[in-house]
Amino acid sequence: MIKEVKNGDMLLAIIIPHTYHKPGISFLTSNELSQQLAYMEHPKGHEIAAHIHNPVHRSVVYTRETLIIRKGKLQVDFYDDEKTYIESHIIESGDVILLVSGGHGFKVLEDVEMIEVKQGPYAGEGDKTRFESVAKNEVIIRG
Repeated sequence: MIKEVKNGDMLLAIIIPHTYHKPGISFLTSNELSQQLAYMEHPKGHEIAAHIHNPVHRSVVYTRETLIIRKGKLQVDFYDDEKTYIESHIIESGDVILLVSGGHGFKVLEDVEMIEVKQGPYAGEGDKTRFESVAKNEVIIRG
């Protein structure tokens, strides 16, 4: 199952576990988000028509990140916009996570290799506000 991490009505993240399978194309994000996430599963021989992408102007206000975990295990700690800790989830090899809103921090539980995809270019320290992460005894693992 696809996991949605929420704080009340606020969507913090979407996690696609490596065990998730569904034939066809599943768009997992709403049209309100500036980054689209879809899961695709097609049988051998299926063809996706050749295409180009047309220039479309889009307005991007918040940076959204997608992490693809190639190897290892990572703890993701979620926070609301006021930097209050919400909960943590463990993601591992083959999992994908779209970080939608709120804050987040990470703890590497096993050597990790991951790919990050987000809107660019990176604006350096002006791109984010850092804050102290949750104390170890406050962590609540979910999912």
